[in-house]
Amino acid sequence: MDDLKTTLERIRKPLTFAARDDFAHIRSLADMERFMRVQVSELRRLAGPGNGLSELERLFEGFDGLQPGEKKERVRKAMGLLEALEKRGPAPHHEPTPATAGSPSRPAPQREQSGGQAISLTTPIQYCKGIGPKRAEVLKKIGIATVDDALSYLPWRYEDRGNLKKMSRLTPGAYETVSGSVVSAEVVQTKRQRVKIFELVVSDGSGFVTGSWFNQAFMKKAFKTGQKVVLSGVVKSNPYRGNAPQMDNPDYEVLDSGEGEDLIHTGRTVPIYRATAGLSVRAIRTMMKQIIDSCTASLPDPLPDELIGKYGLLPAGEALTEVHFPAREKNIDVLNRGTSAAHRRLSFEELFVLELGLALRKQGLSAVKKGISFKPSMRLEPQLRKQLPFALTKAQERVVAEIQRDMTADRPMNRLVQGDVGCGKTVVAMIAALTAIENGYQACIMAPTEILAVQHGRNISAMAGPLEITVRMLTGRLRKKQKEALLEEIGSGAAQIVIGTHALIEGDVRFARLGLAIIDEQHRFGVMQRSTLTSKGYEPDVLVMTATPIPRTLALTVYGDLDVSVIDELPPGRAPVQTRIFFESRRAEAYQFIEEELKKGRQAYVIYPLVEETEKSDLKAATEMAAHLQQDIFPRWNVGLLHGRMKSDEKESAMARFVSGETQLLVSTTVIEVGVDVPNATVMFIEHPERFGLAQLHQLRGRVGRGAHQSHCILMGPRMFAEEARERLNAFARTNDGFRIAEEDLRLRGPGEFFGTRQSGLPDLRAANIIRDADLLEKAREEAFEYIQRDPTLAGYPPLRDLLLRKWQGRLGLISVG
Repeated sequence: MDDLKTTLERIRKPLTFAARDDFAHIRSLADMERFMRVQVSELRRLAGPGNGLSELERLFEGFDGLQPGEKKERVRKAMGLLEALEKRGPAPHHEPTPATAGSPSRPAPQREQSGGQAISLTTPIQYCKGIGPKRAEVLKKIGIATVDDALSYLPWRYEDRGNLKKMSRLTPGAYETVSGSVVSAEVVQTKRQRVKIFELVVSDGSGFVTGSWFNQAFMKKAFKTGQKVVLSGVVKSNPYRGNAPQMDNPDYEVLDSGEGEDLIHTGRTVPIYRATAGLSVRAIRTMMKQIIDSCTASLPDPLPDELIGKYGLLPAGEALTEVHFPAREKNIDVLNRGTSAAHRRLSFEELFVLELGLALRKQGLSAVKKGISFKPSMRLEPQLRKQLPFALTKAQERVVAEIQRDMTADRPMNRLVQGDVGCGKTVVAMIAALTAIENGYQACIMAPTEILAVQHGRNISAMAGPLEITVRMLTGRLRKKQKEALLEEIGSGAAQIVIGTHALIEGDVRFARLGLAIIDEQHRFGVMQRSTLTSKGYEPDVLVMTATPIPRTLALTVYGDLDVSVIDELPPGRAPVQTRIFFESRRAEAYQFIEEELKKGRQAYVIYPLVEETEKSDLKAATEMAAHLQQDIFPRWNVGLLHGRMKSDEKESAMARFVSGETQLLVSTTVIEVGVDVPNATVMFIEHPERFGLAQLHQLRGRVGRGAHQSHCILMGPRMFAEEARERLNAFARTNDGFRIAEEDLRLRGPGEFFGTRQSGLPDLRAANIIRDADLLEKAREEAFEYIQRDPTLAGYPPLRDLLLRKWQGRLGLISVG
């Protein structure tokens, strides 16, 4: 009965909406003939033949072309037929088939293709009709390996090709759609050898349009005189034919090539997919239509009925059909913003599954095993505070108290400490480490780069020395004997604080008693390193630190399984960095400013961005610029060069010379973005700032202003910025507040670019946008945590559990789901 009810409800929904307020929304019904043909076919299967279904189907034949009065009458009749059908109920089942016998609930049917192969979400894409192994290889390039991947590959925009124009009323320069009959289809030889043009002349009785395709003579086979076709393209006037309208390379569709064939490329709202070499947008669209028609009607809905009802969501199959081939939503702007009812349904589902995984992981981290219950540090922490030349800020004290509360509890700590550049996270981390050490445990600090690991080593050693704590560095530059000796110290517990890159938790490193793991710049690692700690048999407290401010909505998503602390206050007396935008015409003035700072005994950075595709040429430009600055602009000062392709010891050497003051000006690519601390550096000069995201620029600016002197950031732009770049850079120059900058960056660039989910170990978001869908994220998070609390293994929701496992693909660490 449920299947019949669902199908009847699917039909009734648009009709009920159209009939509201005395049929005020009758115009919202579109493409009803095709819609009803599919639904009536489903009803015949469920309710059996007869039952007034043929009459129901006839009511919607030619429906779109009817006058409003006639449409109202037919909708009324249809509603009556649906009511009668619901009262009769489903067709009786005489004998269960082997697939359904003894089953408590019948799974959704799987459609079969012509070859007899049943289609399901996990079906490899090559087995879908018209694809095969060769095309499947091309599809892999855009991340499509299964039917599920294809359904998740959403259009990136839509075009309105449904507004048919009379050929006599076409506007040159406008994108238009016309329908007519083929008058002629000829291949024309041009004056240039081997260059041919296929020309299709079409008429609708009011005029003629010529469609022309360059060097595509084979297309002549696709058309016959008298065929009905639809063309969509930009109209231009052909001066050689009396300014007759013409479309170059238009999208086309033949209307009479099959009785039940739907328009998919023209004559409707058309989805535009991102294409790839060897696969056109048209080919992807055709493939998507076949897949949608093959399986969406039989898809089990993974979302529980109560959620669908509570939030008024569309059923899964209907939402997928509507997102790929919109029939209901006529507002092209709503579709392109991704805010249609179908988009919102898919966005909610993605965010709900994302938050379910995070809720499971949080539950697992706090409940699977007992953590270490540390006693507060009564000796080492007071000693450290006495030797510090400054008092902690209120924000630092608050975060220290939050960490200590976690560490004294008997569950493992999993806390993120967010803080702007220079807010004093290292001291906070050191206090946490001292609590572990005083309790007889070890602490480790993982940094994303060797340069940052070395700096942590320098800063931590300076604090630990007077306290007689052993700090050791594990880097890739150690010789074999040195490394063996260090591994022995780590294994015996003699090394109390160990600092290095993520190699710390891999391979042959064995801690005697690891009590605290501090992970710096977490987004460089991804989530998986945290579960590696537990998989090695440790159950340490975990403290994640990031100097990349993350807006709350994003922190909730990316670190949904962590408790979040924020150090939102800078140490007193630190002057904000002054930021100015210069253009090429004022380059000499900018250089003169740097010269004045160098004369005062200060130092400066000159930053060159590297763009991946052209890295070699950009690297050459950076190298040549270093030579130019040394020889022509700053001959009396020492200019150094630092870039990502240098060997580790060359980088260390270049950085060491700058730290010691031997080099006054350092030309660098963005390898100094995180963690380098040179208090004497007061100028950050950035070439091509428009190539950076705001958060990146903020990190670079944070390399200066770390001492007592006033510091400056100079953005050296080209002659003209694009409007979007100007807006971004002005926003950056206006404020030094990293959290405000992160919000702005997220708004301008979107979450994918700001913080790719792939690198963070989370499922990809195809439909959802964390900023646009912030309201859905909050609801999805609330519901997900409630569901996991109520049913931790999702045993009562098998389709939802299957979806969760499929989307997270083993990334839930040690937590099992049923």
